[in-house]
Amino acid sequence: MAYDNIRLEKGMYRQSGKSFSQVLEGLDPSENYRGTSLEKTDAFQRQLRRFGIKVKGPGSSGVEKFFRTTDSAVLFPEYIARTVRQGMEENDILPAITATTTVIDAMDYRSIYAEMEEQEASLAAVAEGAAIPATKVRTRDNLISLSKRGRMLIASYEAVRFQKLDLFSVMLRQIGSYIQKMQLKDAISVLMNGDGNDNAAEAYQVGSAPISGQSGELGYDQLVEFWGEFDPYTMNGMIMGSGMMTRLLKIPELQNPLTGLNFQGTGILATPLGAQLHRTSAVDDDTIIGIDSRYALELVRAGDVLVEYDKLIDRQLERAAITAICGFGKICDGAAKVLTV
Repeated sequence: MAYDNIRLEKGMYRQSGKSFSQVLEGLDPSENYRGTSLEKTDAFQRQLRRFGIKVKGPGSSGVEKFFRTTDSAVLFPEYIARTVRQGMEENDILPAITATTTVIDAMDYRSIYAEMEEQEASLAAVAEGAAIPATKVRTRDNLISLSKRGRMLIASYEAVRFQKLDLFSVMLRQIGSYIQKMQLKDAISVLMNGDGNDNAAEAYQVGSAPISGQSGELGYDQLVEFWGEFDPYTMNGMIMGSGMMTRLLKIPELQNPLTGLNFQGTGILATPLGAQLHRTSAVDDDTIIGIDSRYALELVRAGDVLVEYDKLIDRQLERAAITAICGFGKICDGAAKVLTV
């Protein structure tokens, strides 16, 4: 097979604008395997098969199998990156609260926004011969701040060489989960405080108009009033901590049997207002962030998960940084609001 004859080298990680997997796909296109037993594999998975490396399940290989040959050692950083990415994607709510993802090949990024006068935003008819209201698209005044999040992997080859990849993958997924939590914390900060362009979320307090009730108390009336403040947007998501989630689920209106059936059947917990609930420790227990996920947040990534491949290949582990660089920008200012109970 074609994948058996590919020469693997460190330089495949250095090709500008392409990941290691993309370089492999260029040398061994998956479309060539349609109708074969390898149809559902990608180029990297075929290389694992080439060297007999099984990364999960019964009979998973030991870490040392990556280092049996010079070629197979080149696969190790990509294995780590993929496994860390799996950990980042487990229980990740970022896709549910971001409107779009922008991938850049730089450390600086300036987003855009739409500027409309109040009369231009109205739906009034345009008289014959009159000027059509314009929406001005402008760049933000300040750059979106990108943050590097990651962990340093420290281990000697001797310490892990006989460990099964199944177990080693658990530790790598844990690193990915840590990176994901830090990125989510960055996203929450931008939703609440803005991205440096004077666009912090509008804040409401229970007990202060237009939200009724008494400070410290939360009922269905307050949720409905908070929901009503989103016009012309729609509050389709609510982000909160565990304490607030517990209080919310004790509200009688949220104890509708159909809500429980929907959660049991789909794993998605929603409110009678149609907003999906998201729980994270990044939000204080007295705070609810309401969003219209279609318009609220832009995720900006500077590449994919980065792994220091030289140290992993040449020195067989020792120390290697696993990092991911991303930032967040507000798209439509009114699409995210904060309620403090």
